[in-house]
Amino acid sequence: MNKSSKIFVAGHRGLVGSAIVKNLKAKGYHNLLLRSRSELNLLDSLSVSNFFEVEKPEYVFLAAAKVGGIIANNIYRADFIYENLMIQNNIIHQSYRNNVKKLMFLGSTCIYPKECPQPMKEEYLLTDILEYTNEPYAIAKIAGIKMCESYNLQYGTNFISVMPTNLYGPNDNFDLEKSHVLPALVRKILLGKALEASDWDFIKNDLKKLPIENENGSSSENHILGVLEKYGVSLKNDEVTVEIWGSGNPRREFLWSEDMADACVFLMNKRDFKDTYDNSDKEVRNTHINIGTGKDISIKELALLIKEHVGFNGTFHFNEDKPDGTMVKLTDVSKLNNMGWKHSIEISEGIKALCSHYLETA
Repeated sequence: MNKSSKIFVAGHRGLVGSAIVKNLKAKGYHNLLLRSRSELNLLDSLSVSNFFEVEKPEYVFLAAAKVGGIIANNIYRADFIYENLMIQNNIIHQSYRNNVKKLMFLGSTCIYPKECPQPMKEEYLLTDILEYTNEPYAIAKIAGIKMCESYNLQYGTNFISVMPTNLYGPNDNFDLEKSHVLPALVRKILLGKALEASDWDFIKNDLKKLPIENENGSSSENHILGVLEKYGVSLKNDEVTVEIWGSGNPRREFLWSEDMADACVFLMNKRDFKDTYDNSDKEVRNTHINIGTGKDISIKELALLIKEHVGFNGTFHFNEDKPDGTMVKLTDVSKLNNMGWKHSIEISEGIKALCSHYLETA
């Protein structure tokens, strides 16, 4: 990519897309095509077609997606498969029709089997059944990988796919009804600390900025306590307890979103589809690239790191009536490392940065 190349970042307001935009701007790329959902409905094939025909982007980062936690994935199964398939089908096909030089499709490591060997290598894709709760989302992302591969093989396009591990960072989702584990823990522990100190200004301001079940901080303290308790932050006998689902023993890998963005821009600049597989193979498969740290941490260790940094003195209740999910989920990042990129932000540093970001925006 040249500094003046016309670059379309689909999903530029989300956790992934905003990090890519920030990285591109920092590196001097200034001709960015950015459209909000109200400006361009990516589910509308005609709108996407018109956009590509008029704007003619040279490079595309496909970071737009319908995403959510385990509950949302399981409840809104039709929405997750339909919307993700429509978004990627529209953008990938129009990128082919309008001669885009290179496209990057971003997925997720949930594409791998439920009982995948650890660490998860690219070659393990489609070797066993998927985790049921997010199967529709995973199937959509697998379809995106295969669509990129197929267009490359049939039409000679240069579309590459990357599968980031669990991401966290600026513009993360801290909605306790929908967020992933790390931002949820950060918010719950910060609220727990405020409850310890009877800092109702912080609590009410937090709820005003990001209501929980329409509670915006305007109700009585007793009502607010009831809402917080429902979402795992409780005050009893002058002691604050934060509930965490499961035993705390499952291990997860976390990647700072701005590290992920740096990997994406690196690959977009330095690597092509032909670099993602062995040319001697008769069948071209598993051309996607894992993006992660290759390191994991238990949920309990994660919670303790946040607790220590925040200065929370309360206790954790690990609710073992709730599911643990897969006990270990770690990516093999040797393919990415061999291509010349490695992460730089470790989890302890990232937690401090995420807490600071939340406090600045809360």
